[in-house]
Amino acid sequence: MPQDFLGRIIYLLQRYGASLLRGAGTTLLIAVVSTIIGCLIGFVVGIVQTIPVDKTDNPVKRCVLFIIKLLMTIYVEVFRGTPMMVQAMFIYYGLVSAHVKLSWLFASFLIVSINTGAYMAETVRGGILSIDDGQTEGAKAIGMTHFQTMLFVILPQALRNIMPQIGNNLIINIKDTCVLAVIGVVELFFATKSVAGALYVYFEPFTITMLMYLVMTVFFSRLLRYVEKRMDGPASYDLATKDSLAHTSGMHTYLGGKGGTRR
Repeated sequence: MPQDFLGRIIYLLQRYGASLLRGAGTTLLIAVVSTIIGCLIGFVVGIVQTIPVDKTDNPVKRCVLFIIKLLMTIYVEVFRGTPMMVQAMFIYYGLVSAHVKLSWLFASFLIVSINTGAYMAETVRGGILSIDDGQTEGAKAIGMTHFQTMLFVILPQALRNIMPQIGNNLIINIKDTCVLAVIGVVELFFATKSVAGALYVYFEPFTITMLMYLVMTVFFSRLLRYVEKRMDGPASYDLATKDSLAHTSGMHTYLGGKGGTRR
């Protein structure tokens, strides 16, 4: 093995580059899939937690909603209040002791997804509550149910507000999948540890790994910022309509009469 730093970097890339790339691919697979599943969990929990309960509602409905919301609150508090490494050990080895053997890939998806879902639940709840109450009242006034209001009115607006947090969770998951090494998942960190242990060289392998994590996180950060900008739409909008009411509302400038413009 070369004695200089750059020579060792090149040697490691030539000999173990494929192994590190496979580990990075596993890291990205777990992070992306688990973030998507976690977001779905978060949306479901967030919507349920914001279901309004009135004193005039059926007592059975109120009781059922109370129990469901209580269980969801416990879920959120437990998985936000404990480290994901501990959760991985608890779930994986706890199921093994119960004679339930999970594949490492399914276990990875399960652990990271439910952890992400707990954080996303609070994000979604906050995003929903950030929308003006008039939006909900207007939807209810035209006969929409709570589910329809959430799906067609509130969530499309809340989604833009919570996009930065979705991106943040993805970046966190890319980095935090390294904790899955404790249950034997061969992701990037595990692959790097194997290389370092085989050669008793640590600085150079982890330098490569640090740069690989940096490239992945910067790439997805830029990608998600691009998506946010696309969701924002153009900086200004021009109302294009033939409805005469729009012309008389004072909100649109148009050509009319024998000459000149009207407002």
